[in-house]
Amino acid sequence: MSSVDERGGIQVIARAADILRALRDVPAGLSLGQIADRVGLPRSTVQRIVGALETERLVVSNTAVPGVRLGPEIQFLARGARMSLTDVVRPFLEELSQQTGETVDLSILQRGEIVFVDQVAGTHRLRTVSSVGEHFPVRTTANGKACLSLLAPQELRDVLRAETGRELDAGLDDELARIRETGLAFDLDEHTNGISAVGCAFRDWAGEIFAISIPTPSARFKHSHSTLERALLAARDKVLRAIGAAG
Repeated sequence: MSSVDERGGIQVIARAADILRALRDVPAGLSLGQIADRVGLPRSTVQRIVGALETERLVVSNTAVPGVRLGPEIQFLARGARMSLTDVVRPFLEELSQQTGETVDLSILQRGEIVFVDQVAGTHRLRTVSSVGEHFPVRTTANGKACLSLLAPQELRDVLRAETGRELDAGLDDELARIRETGLAFDLDEHTNGISAVGCAFRDWAGEIFAISIPTPSARFKHSHSTLERALLAARDKVLRAIGAAG
């Protein structure tokens, strides 16, 4: 392959990636014209690339409205990436737990719930421990609220309605704005009386939303939260550098 062909191939891959990212942000799908506007490409170019992606089942045609959305092959790729991501993140969870002496959890936002996918138990005699695979709500947990802060407005509304049937209220809206600004979410005896937590969230290379959180007995949290917050943000930054993703 000539250098010109190679550059062209790389450009096509980059454009295809831009299209997939645009669709990631709108689960309901987009028309070809909408995709073209979002990625800054001619509609004819978008149509050609989308056709190739559709052949590979990376995108599928929408049935309700004209356009395309992410396809089933993306889910299979994301599942494999999720398994390897826990391996990548594990050393940072262990380091964070050693630094703080507290339990550290890794969870994922999945179908409107928080699902624990990994955990490193703390060294304190009195500590909080949850089971990997356990499901938790999004409104009342630190990791749940951290994940909510990364959702697009429509996704956010859909998740909240699915969980409790309630809309986004002013109090939660203000709290999510603070989380977006600071990167930190808190659960102060909201989910379980006597347990508080701090959490932060990030997207992986496949666009899945994960959260790292540190739950502690509330009495200890009052005295150690500043230290936990700094350590958690530092750990998140190390994870993002390791996976080459954005927060």
